[in-house]
Order: sequence, then structure tokens, then C-alpha cells
Amino acid sequence: MAKPWWRETVETVLWAVVLALILRTFVIQAFWIPSGSMIPTLEIGDRVLVLKFWYNMPSVDPKRGDIIVFKYPIDPRRDFVKRIIGLPGDRIEMKNGSVYVNDNELFEPYVKNTDTYNMAALTVPDKNYFCLGDNRPNSQDGRFWGFVPANFIKGPAVFRYWPLTRIGLLD
Repeated sequence: MAKPWWRETVETVLWAVVLALILRTFVIQAFWIPSGSMIPTLEIGDRVLVLKFWYNMPSVDPKRGDIIVFKYPIDPRRDFVKRIIGLPGDRIEMKNGSVYVNDNELFEPYVKNTDTYNMAALTVPDKNYFCLGDNRPNSQDGRFWGFVPANFIKGPAVFRYWPLTRIGLLD
């Protein structure tokens, strides 16, 4: 005997909601960029997709240069997006706005807006990362609040889907 149309509709909607919640929780999530801290890589109002499962895969660890979404260490209810600069054990220093990792100047072609910020050398603790925004003069980042614990990382931002004129993979 066939199910009534209303029951079929309710079951379909329920399954769709359950599937969407599973995907959003464990697989992929959309994020909106609210600030200019990552200009020109990400602009205010951009929308990106984050692979939440990525760093849970075997042999896949966050690497220098990855753009990640993470829980803000000062207020974990908020999400931030920044670029990984320092890996666990790295020695990070800033001189006149240039970043040095393990005493070697870091080549950062994605940074278009520089500043003259100086930061004394620090070592990234185990299971932590040091992150900076690409728009250095206008970024509230690791220089001010420290390190991102590995378990705060939601995943890498890999694809911009809005605005349509800037659609594409992030690098």
C-alpha cells in the first residue's frame, strides 16, 4: 500500500534535514567573511567552503600557508579565518613587518598591505599554530592573542563560491 502524499513529504524533508546536519557537522560548511583582515585573498562579504574532515584524515596535517577557519582562542564561540604562518616547534619573529620562520625570511606574495610591526622571537608550542591575516595593518591575529590550539581548527577554507565574479579555489 502506498504512503499518503503528506507522509512521503514529511519523511523526505526529515531525511534532507538530517543529511544536511551531518554534512555541516562533519564534512563541509559554508562561512561568511565579515572583515577585511584577509584582503586581498578574501574580501568582506566573500563566502567560502571549509572542509571540516580534512585534518582528521590520516597523514594530513595543517601546513604553512593554509587558510583555515578556527575557533577564536579568546572567545571560542566566534570563528576566525587566517593563514597559518607557524607550525608546532617553529621559531617566529617579525622585523619591520617581515616574518621570519626559523631565522629565514618567509616569502609571502599574498601580503599586499604591509606594516612595520616588530615582534620578538617566539616558539610555537606543540599542538598549536601561529596565524596571521594577509592584510597585516588591519588584522586582529596571532600577534595580539597568541596561538591557535590544533583542536580549535575547523578546517581549511578551500573554495570561494561568492561573489560569482571571484568564484574559485583558494591558494
